Amino acid sequence: MTTTTQIDKARDYCENKGARFTHLREKVYGLLLEKEGAVGAYELLDTLKLTESNAKPATVYRTLDFLLEFGLIHRLESTNAFVACHHFGCSHPVQFLICDQCGLVKEIQSSGLKETLDKQAASFGFKVKKQTIEAHGTCADCQKLA
Repeated sequence: MTTTTQIDKARDYCENKGARFTHLREKVYGLLLEKEGAVGAYELLDTLKLTESNAKPATVYRTLDFLLEFGLIHRLESTNAFVACHHFGCSHPVQFLICDQCGLVKEIQSSGLKETLDKQAASFGFKVKKQTIEAHGTCADCQKLA
């Protein structure tokens, strides 16, 4: 799916939920869609300043909060960076493979993992509300270079 198509899909999704997909939200989401890896807030700010001279840290953080709330992006806890979600609109557990060499991030769905985690949590009387698993390692391309 092209970046433009994904942005159009995100705009429709937000409007159907009664929220505006503003120019800045579109711009930040588009920047994240174009990246193979995760992007930090200040890196986004630096890129935005090239075309949006009035961009400020607070503006970027508010935009990221909106995109997170609507499930359009994910936050990688281990690196405090963000990646676009390509299949928003559904509640899904998230697992990421993160290359420590080049920064590539791949979102995966491991069958049975959520059920196993929920079952183990329940044995302790715990209910999982949100699950994100980050696995760090080396991608295939970087392994070839080693």
